[in-house]
Amino acid sequence: MGLLGSLRKSVSRVTESLFSGDSEPRRIGIYGPPNAGKTTLANRIARDWTGDAVGPESQIPHETRRARRKENVEIKRNGKSVSIDIVDTPGVTTKVDYTEFLEHDMEKDEAVRRSREATEGVAEAMHWLREDVDGVIYVLDSATDPFTQVNTMLIGIIESRDLPVLIFANKIDLEDSNVQRIDNAFPQHETVPLSALEGDNMDEVYDKIAEYFG
Repeated sequence: MGLLGSLRKSVSRVTESLFSGDSEPRRIGIYGPPNAGKTTLANRIARDWTGDAVGPESQIPHETRRARRKENVEIKRNGKSVSIDIVDTPGVTTKVDYTEFLEHDMEKDEAVRRSREATEGVAEAMHWLREDVDGVIYVLDSATDPFTQVNTMLIGIIESRDLPVLIFANKIDLEDSNVQRIDNAFPQHETVPLSALEGDNMDEVYDKIAEYFG
């Protein structure tokens, strides 16, 4: 009877795990070109729902040179909740030039080191995109032209993997912001305007995250 009782308890535990409805948080990668505001957005989401930041923010390009992950961010909207892991990835570009860093009063050795790390970070971001994310938040600076080789390539990869994707037109607080330009560039995907820095339109941002990734 002791063995039978143990078997019944084991079967019960397995059955509960299969049908309880619990699942691992979905890994949502935050992608886009350098200085689009990816880390600012990641920090805004993390602080709003966990009280913690994901990583440092800076005006220096390629400040994020390694993917950073904030786990179990639970977003509650309209009586429902969605649990996600935020993956803040390095900005993707076709070339990292160390002279970009020299413009920010860095010594050459430091600039070269950063450019090497940033190049490695681009490769890491691409690995995450091809292998390890369940959905994508694509962040674009609404004050710059979205028609670039990198943006077209990344959106194409996302589509080839059939990943759910939201395009966020960031920096709407800037005078040169043009959300319609981003909407025109990628009409096949929904574009959500926001300012991650100022916190503008974050209610809609969270509604859409819950809708697309829940």
